[in-house]
Amino acid sequence: MSGNLFVISAPSGAGKTSLVHALLNINPQIDLSVSYTTRAPRPGEHDGKAYHFVSREIFLAMAERGEFLESAEVYGNFYGTSQIWISQENAKGRDILLEIDWQGAAQIRRLFPGCISVFILPPSLEALEQRLKGRGKDNHEVIAKRMAAVREDVAHVAEFDYVIINDNLNEALRELNAVVLSAKLRCAAQLTRYQTLINQLQHPE
Repeated sequence: MSGNLFVISAPSGAGKTSLVHALLNINPQIDLSVSYTTRAPRPGEHDGKAYHFVSREIFLAMAERGEFLESAEVYGNFYGTSQIWISQENAKGRDILLEIDWQGAAQIRRLFPGCISVFILPPSLEALEQRLKGRGKDNHEVIAKRMAAVREDVAHVAEFDYVIINDNLNEALRELNAVVLSAKLRCAAQLTRYQTLINQLQHPE
């Protein structure tokens, strides 16, 4: 039985990464897809963990060979998801989570109409700005660009299956995990998973 494919998107600073990491800690049945990117590693980031860090030339060559399930340019850097790895893990029955922007999410929905997409929103514009400044990872110019991009990001919220307001991390985590758990309980998945049981109940000896 194939696993589910989850797509998580949000404006920069909405707390998406913290929420995803918290989900992975409490739900061992889901794996995070590690994207390829041309941007430089931030302090504390390691290759193969946060991202696969590659040069622009290598990325474009991979894209030319059709190795990416989706790819997009965000803030001047390229990001892409490995198609081979996703297919292999889903075939094993593993749930896979993609943490990508709305452009990538749109590409995934076209290729995998059955994917489950979730958009994370901050509780307010002020909270979003404070989170971006509090990270201490970007200068004022970058923060200004990210704030300007919020309107474009949020304009695509209606394209997603679920929307979660990340005001309190624990509450948002509970809601996100509920989405993941409910997907496993859908009728088609349960009929496949428990076919033997259902047959026994329908035809008792």
